[in-house]
Amino acid sequence: MGVFVSIRGWLECDERQLAAVRQVIADHSDKHYSGGWGFPNRHFNWTYYVFYGGDVRESAVDWFMEQLRSMAAIPASDEDGDRVLGFFVAGSEVAPQVEWQVRGGSVTTRPTDHRLDYLAD
Repeated sequence: MGVFVSIRGWLECDERQLAAVRQVIADHSDKHYSGGWGFPNRHFNWTYYVFYGGDVRESAVDWFMEQLRSMAAIPASDEDGDRVLGFFVAGSEVAPQVEWQVRGGSVTTRPTDHRLDYLAD
C-alpha cells in the first residue's frame, strides 16, 4: 500500500503575497493532493491565511516541499518587509514527526517539540 505522510499547517501572508501563493499552487496542481490547500471563505482584518491538510504518499513530499519553498521565497510586498510565514507538521508511521518552519525566505526542517507528540498518535 505504501507509506503516507500526514501534512498539516498554515501560511500567513498579505494580499499581494496571497496572489503569488495561489499561483504557486496552480503551477503545481496535480488534481489530487492539491485539493488539500484551503482558504477562508471570507477574508477579514489584515492577515491572509492559507491552510493545508492531507495524507500524501511519501513520494509526494518532495512535490509539496517544492511548493513550500517557492512560497517561502515570495518577496515582501511592502515597506514593512514582512515575508510569508508558516508552520507545518509532517509525520508518518515509519519516520519521526518533523516541523517545517516557513520564515525568512526559506523552509527549515526540525524535529517537533515533545509537546506536539499527541499529533503523532
